[in-house]
Amino acid sequence: MKPAQPQKGAHAGPVRPGLTRPMTSEERRRAQRVLLRIAVKVHVVGKTQIMEGFTHTVSANGALIIVPEALAQGTKVTIENVKSQKTIEATVARPPQFSPDGSMIPVEFGQVSPNFWNVFFPPVVN
Repeated sequence: MKPAQPQKGAHAGPVRPGLTRPMTSEERRRAQRVLLRIAVKVHVVGKTQIMEGFTHTVSANGALIIVPEALAQGTKVTIENVKSQKTIEATVARPPQFSPDGSMIPVEFGQVSPNFWNVFFPPVVN
């Protein structure tokens, strides 16, 4: 039996996929997302309109919130965590998507607030 011959172009060491593949969208995130349903009230800045809804996912930077009506990208809102009664300023980050439960509104906080949702977020590993 002949000893195995290295093939042309073969690497001398083991392939390290973490260094050769592009990062996934989850790996590029600024903060971890957590699936969590929390009741919220969304106050549209400059209007008396208040919408009741709930979160789909949350992070230290914002959330994906489901409310009855769509809000345009760039709309300034104040989010109230109904359970803790904390409020925070946010902006609708992208156009809404629609689901059977309502409009899915991605909001981004004005400042990073990891304690707003009262959950522990795992550290980001990049």
